[in-house]
Amino acid sequence: MWAAVRSLSMTWTPWRFFLVAVTGWMNRQQQEAIAYLTEENRILREKLGQKRILLTISQKRRLAAAAARLPRQVLREVGTLFSPDTLLTWHRWLIARKYDVSLQRGKPGPAPTKQRMIRQLVLRMAEENPDWGYGRMYGELKKLGYKVHWQTVRRVMLDHGLLDDPDKPPRTSWKTFLRSHWESIAACDFFSVEAWTKAGLTRFLVLFVIDLATRKVEIAGIHHDPCETQMLQWARNLTDEQEGFLKGKRVLIHDRDPLFTSKFRSTLKATGVRCLKMPKRSRNLNAYAESWVRTIKRECLHKMILFGEKHVRFVIGQYVEHYNEERPHKGLDYGRPIEPEEPPPERGEVACHERLGGLLKSYYREAA
Repeated sequence: MWAAVRSLSMTWTPWRFFLVAVTGWMNRQQQEAIAYLTEENRILREKLGQKRILLTISQKRRLAAAAARLPRQVLREVGTLFSPDTLLTWHRWLIARKYDVSLQRGKPGPAPTKQRMIRQLVLRMAEENPDWGYGRMYGELKKLGYKVHWQTVRRVMLDHGLLDDPDKPPRTSWKTFLRSHWESIAACDFFSVEAWTKAGLTRFLVLFVIDLATRKVEIAGIHHDPCETQMLQWARNLTDEQEGFLKGKRVLIHDRDPLFTSKFRSTLKATGVRCLKMPKRSRNLNAYAESWVRTIKRECLHKMILFGEKHVRFVIGQYVEHYNEERPHKGLDYGRPIEPEEPPPERGEVACHERLGGLLKSYYREAA
């Protein structure tokens, strides 16, 4: 065919120019279609792995620029991902965006420091005091020296959905409730220790009590087979008027262990300590006691082999002294032990105090 066209073009010069023009136009259109498909495939590879193809503004601009050079009919034939109307809509949006004067304006800068501080204080007060209204927060801000209108506080709370619902009854979180009663609450629990005795491997049960306010721990008793008589004696020791660990406490949390009998609870109740039994299948209601059990086992008991009851009592006693007097605690912001002997000196050589052959270590400054 091309030979016929070539012979025809040699004989008739106007046809030659016409065929060259048509061939160039078709070739240019094919190149533009190829460029579009290439760009479309490149974008598809960038979005590979996504269920829905979401393009960025840059990707839309590139695809719309490539599609603007093709007629609608050609877009219908070669477009496999987006319809021609979508591509042309992107193209018109880019044109309108080009002449949008609002985009040339400067972006608003950050809020003044004072406004940010007031907003942060309002959000902090709302988080720490759920029952406060904007009037109370306005009074606190005014007391702190901030010159702010009460409507500003109300607007901040309204923007964050913190305004009180008049039909919703007030609620108190467990964290707030426990902190307000910590001084009068203690918790107790058992944990087991395996030790080698003359009878073989023997399990000892350890009853301990922890003060929720100070995290101080007291070992109430250790026995391989405690009975109700021993439980009553331990209860009387804990509630002794002079040195009882539960002196001044009003609530004792414990689980549903059968060793916590009705006589045990009555003995405590007679001295003003009410036993609070945990409900069935409850989780994390005695979290502080369970956390202490994990701590003593992880830091001490799981690293030793115990022999006899005396060894068990000695090791547990050493750890309790280390825990109460030397070890810093997360609940106290790691700032100090529970019962520091005296204020530590600011200067002096750092020394190490060891217990149980170096298993338990603590550091202190020697007095100059």
